[in-house]
Amino acid sequence: MATQNHPHSFNGIGNTLPITDAFVSADMEQTWPPRAQFLKCLVAAVPGLLASQNPETGRFGVEPWIVHDQHAIFPLTAAWSIKDKKNPWHCDPKVLEAVCKGGGALVDDQDAMGMWTFRKKDHSTWGQIHMPWTYSRWIQAYYLTRDAMPTSDREKWERGLLLGFTGIRKYMDMDGDIHNIPSHQAMALYIAGICFGNEEWKEAAKRYQARVVAKQTPSGFWSEHFGPVVGYNGAYIESLGIYYHFSKDPVVLNALRRAALFNASILWPDRSFVSCIDERNIYEHGTKVGNPGFSWTPEGRGYLLHQTRNLVNLDGGFGAADYAAGMLLWGGEGIGTPFTAQGEHGNTIIGDGDALIRRDKPWQYAFSGYACKPFWNRWIQDRQNLVDIYHDKLGLVIGGGNTKLQPYWSTFTVGDPTQLSHTDGDETPNFVPDIDLLWTPDKASIRTADGAMDLRYGDIGCSVAVHPRAHNLLLTYRAPDTHGKRVEAHVPILWRNGDLKLASGTSVPMGEEPVSLTSEQTGAHITWAGLRVTIPDRAKILWPVWQHDPYRKDGRSSLHDAKLVIALPFGANVTEQVLTVSAQY
Repeated sequence: MATQNHPHSFNGIGNTLPITDAFVSADMEQTWPPRAQFLKCLVAAVPGLLASQNPETGRFGVEPWIVHDQHAIFPLTAAWSIKDKKNPWHCDPKVLEAVCKGGGALVDDQDAMGMWTFRKKDHSTWGQIHMPWTYSRWIQAYYLTRDAMPTSDREKWERGLLLGFTGIRKYMDMDGDIHNIPSHQAMALYIAGICFGNEEWKEAAKRYQARVVAKQTPSGFWSEHFGPVVGYNGAYIESLGIYYHFSKDPVVLNALRRAALFNASILWPDRSFVSCIDERNIYEHGTKVGNPGFSWTPEGRGYLLHQTRNLVNLDGGFGAADYAAGMLLWGGEGIGTPFTAQGEHGNTIIGDGDALIRRDKPWQYAFSGYACKPFWNRWIQDRQNLVDIYHDKLGLVIGGGNTKLQPYWSTFTVGDPTQLSHTDGDETPNFVPDIDLLWTPDKASIRTADGAMDLRYGDIGCSVAVHPRAHNLLLTYRAPDTHGKRVEAHVPILWRNGDLKLASGTSVPMGEEPVSLTSEQTGAHITWAGLRVTIPDRAKILWPVWQHDPYRKDGRSSLHDAKLVIALPFGANVTEQVLTVSAQY
């Protein structure tokens, strides 16, 4: 049986879509969904989707072809199936033909077990898989079009679908922790059970989804190792939400409610997610607009209304059309519970003091108290960066999530950070080497009243404190006793557009050319696109400090995901390092 632990695109999972002010409507403050806008988006996408298909092979998209390209059959099926006077594609034979050919292309590419080669657009391959996001869209398309299909197409689709779902059924009985991929497959298997009159498939899917619900924490998130798996919570919510549309299984509603409240609690003012608490993904700028799973509870609909206050950009592109199709076909409707207005001050505490998000306008910051050892699995990131800093005008400026093989992203290190790095081109690195370096804490304790967090790295005690003030913010790092070891704090600054300005007025280009500057070279402060940070004595500036991207086999990452890191040494009578962070308008 093939492994189920694979990377994937976030289309339909995280649902980060652009926002525009063009479609604000007064009634969006109360009810969900904005059906007219979603239908307009879907209708507008059809010509482009049809034009992207090779009529001979049935494949969509551009080379190299990947199975994700066939996801286009879902919005096309939605446009074909939705009867509305403003939808000219309803029951259009050209659309049905494209859908039939699109599913046929999936059958043509299946192996003997109904799997496909997981290929990405960078030509990398990740083995064979019953791709959940593809099977779910394929079975949804079949559910809607089966009675209208030509006999030959229907028989071909059924041959491929039965082969695939016979394999997927086996995953429902796998022991161990739940994961987002089989959860999504369970949702699809339930629909397949409806389509093929297979009650045993439906019961197996129902049992697995009950396990998913039971695995959710009281705080409303899922974990796949330790602490929130923020970016993939959307996968669980989508799976349970579409499953609920078909099953009306009441066991999932409270889980969907808790998940909506958790997602609402970890938003920055620009409607992006806090990332330092995430065990899987780095920070992603943009609004997380949710999925049909949010639409089944008042709290979830409130989240959707808040996140789409200005509505999704109706550009007719695939991402927006796929989103609109899901909401129109499988979403709930009704009143949404409004969010509490963003105030001047406020605290969010997750779990039993496991994480803190504090608002002190115009600043906001987050502490992650999830402490655990680095893990061998490439998808589970090291819990190393424990502090995020956000400013209302500048956005997220410090922190931005976790990675692997990069100790300079760690809030503190004990030992020589140069011992741990990624070798260019290495596709199977050792993520837990036996070296004399600690880059994740053994223990973390948040002092909510003090705006501080105490950390333990072996026998070294450290702390970090954040104190917002009227015109700036103080960051204080402490290591009172290093026991003669090399101890550093690191302040990872997210990429900003433009050159770095030193106190002297000198400009430093922030391209791929490495930059290493001492505090003597920088002067008293640095300024980068409106963000000013003071530089203590003995500090060092490093750029670019790269992410290890788990979704690329060789770990390569974008320059925009790199960090400018201020390294702060301790020892030799240096027990405290203080930085002042401010916005320069």
